[in-house]
Amino acid sequence: MEQTLNKANRTRTQSVVFCGLSIALLTVSAWISIPFGPIPFTLQTFVLIFILLTLQAKEALASIGIYLVMGAAGLPVFSAMRGGIGVLAGPTGGFIWGFLLGAAVALVYLRVAPGSPKERPLAHDAVAAVLFLLVCYACGWVQLMLVANMGPAAAFLAAIAPFIIIDALKLAAAIAVARAVRAAI
Repeated sequence: MEQTLNKANRTRTQSVVFCGLSIALLTVSAWISIPFGPIPFTLQTFVLIFILLTLQAKEALASIGIYLVMGAAGLPVFSAMRGGIGVLAGPTGGFIWGFLLGAAVALVYLRVAPGSPKERPLAHDAVAAVLFLLVCYACGWVQLMLVANMGPAAAFLAAIAPFIIIDALKLAAAIAVARAVRAAI
């Protein structure tokens, strides 16, 4: 009985540590921000896909949710060390909201995809990452159109088109790193 209790506590402690590290990685990846039109270039896409592919679903969602709450509360966790509801309601806020929605979609896909995380085919990881990215793009695109009063084509050209190749490279790198970490653990 005591051994089972210690294992449960260790697992809970590991989950808290993994979530805390994930939130820290998300924050630091947002701070590495290069202005690139209305949407800055950050490493968040890489970190988010890594989190989705390495953590348990509840840990990934908790990490992303807590990150959003911290940012909404005004902590400077978003790109360019910004925080607050204004960022979430602003032109780039849709991409940030898309993190949580995209994660949920990707994790539902991974849940129904066959195989354990260690044995999951590369194709399943890639589909989950692409689903995540497409949902983020859609959320960001719609909010940019609404907040900045831009047409669909202008919003796409300003906020999505310049990032497609960069995000594809970050996606591939995140998948490779996540698969290596999963194999090692």
